[in-house]
Amino acid sequence: MATLVKEFDFYVDLATEHIGDGPFGDRIIAEGVGGGITGDRLKGTITAGGGDWLLVGDDGYARVDVRSTFDTHDGAAIYVQYFGLIEMTKGIKAVLAGGDEPTAFGEQYFMITPRMETGDERYAWVNQTVFVGEGRLLPGLRVEFRVYSVALS
Repeated sequence: MATLVKEFDFYVDLATEHIGDGPFGDRIIAEGVGGGITGDRLKGTITAGGGDWLLVGDDGYARVDVRSTFDTHDGAAIYVQYFGLIEMTKGIKAVLAGGDEPTAFGEQYFMITPRMETGDERYAWVNQTVFVGEGRLLPGLRVEFRVYSVALS
């Protein structure tokens, strides 16, 4: 039977560019401009240069499409890619529009499925682990996640 094990939290500060309504939906590109990771087995920073090619659909959900790099506190680099869904609630829309009220975990459907890879043997466990995460959005444009590994019990 599978269980979820809390692995780490991370946050990313974002700078956005609104592309607008196109043939596939409303496109927002969010560049990661820094962030951090905290957990028992993984801690460090998120380097600038990653991004999210967010696509907001007519169904009230945004599709997350992110690529980024985690730099661990002890010098390893971990590539991270994740997809997910964000329910475009009133609270999410308000923060994206510059509002000052953060959303809470569980206030909206905001889930991701991170996939990580590294060549550093100290962190090889991330190459063979399935992760899921829940998110929230904060003013100033910061996204925060709680990430869990899927383990056999």
